[in-house]
Amino acid sequence: MRKKANILVTGVGSIVGQGIIKCLKMANADERSSIWYDIIGANASPFAAGLYMVKKGVIIPKADDDKYIASLIDIIKRNKVSAVYVGTDPELATISRNKKLIEQETSAKVLVNPLNVIDIARDKWKTFRYLEENGFPCTESAIPEYLASFLDRHKFPLVVKPREAYGSLQFHVVNDRIELDYAISNIEKCGWRPIIQEYLAEEDNEYTTGVLIDTKHSRVISSVSIQKYLKFGQTYKALIDDFIEIRKLSEKISLTLGASGAVNIQSKLSDGINKVFEINPRFSATCPMRAVAGINEPDLHYRNAVLGQEIKLNSYKKLVCMRYWNEVYVEKQKYQEIVRTGIITRSRYSDR
Repeated sequence: MRKKANILVTGVGSIVGQGIIKCLKMANADERSSIWYDIIGANASPFAAGLYMVKKGVIIPKADDDKYIASLIDIIKRNKVSAVYVGTDPELATISRNKKLIEQETSAKVLVNPLNVIDIARDKWKTFRYLEENGFPCTESAIPEYLASFLDRHKFPLVVKPREAYGSLQFHVVNDRIELDYAISNIEKCGWRPIIQEYLAEEDNEYTTGVLIDTKHSRVISSVSIQKYLKFGQTYKALIDDFIEIRKLSEKISLTLGASGAVNIQSKLSDGINKVFEINPRFSATCPMRAVAGINEPDLHYRNAVLGQEIKLNSYKKLVCMRYWNEVYVEKQKYQEIVRTGIITRSRYSDR
């Protein structure tokens, strides 16, 4: 008999939140598993596919709403949730800041990185300074205050993007000073802060590495590097292989940073050097690929953080992954139900 675990996944309108759901469903499909995950999905909008992929979908306020944390605590209590996974970047700091409160008020473990880790990783300038100060190879970067000296060292083209994590939004490759100034102005008009980075020209040399850190002993549970091919800012083709040196670098960065749980390191080979340009203090959108390869990070995280299992995985399958579009269809009546009540429950819950 499997032990049932009620799980809350936030931000299920995002590719990350939906990836976590996929991984937990893969764990349910494994007949060897001793755990069955009953998944509750939460999102601020009813137009979130993940709400209709789980046992129960719940509408919650946005992360910057004063009622956000109280709504999470209420959901956790009502559903006897044992673990909370965070599915979107804007929620990370808010949930981490209130992790102690949530865990004191409920029986749930909040699976989120420490606030200082999120503060560094969510800001690309702080990420660059952390990497540089600790001697890690990284993409050289500057903020507008230091632009003059940066331009003395680097020729066009250059990359300009927001310091905060916004996916591919306002990502610019600029070829002269006019385009550079225009990109900086555009980002600032959106209320964001720009960062300028060297352009790494090599194609098909970009990697995303998922690292999972033991929450108690601060050691690596697993790491998987994926060579990725992008379309519209997301991985649409991928090669899963050993990539040992890239994995070792990502593990070292994660441990030095003081991460606890899931970390995602983005890097690119340039002139034979693996340069890191981004750290995401959360699960990656490519975590389902790792799960298929045999490293199911959300499942492993639960077993480690909640059940206290000590785990170390070193091997996984080598795969080629090709993504394609899929859809979720919802009867209008069901959609109207969640709009009206804020909750939708699937009467025939299946992981098939």
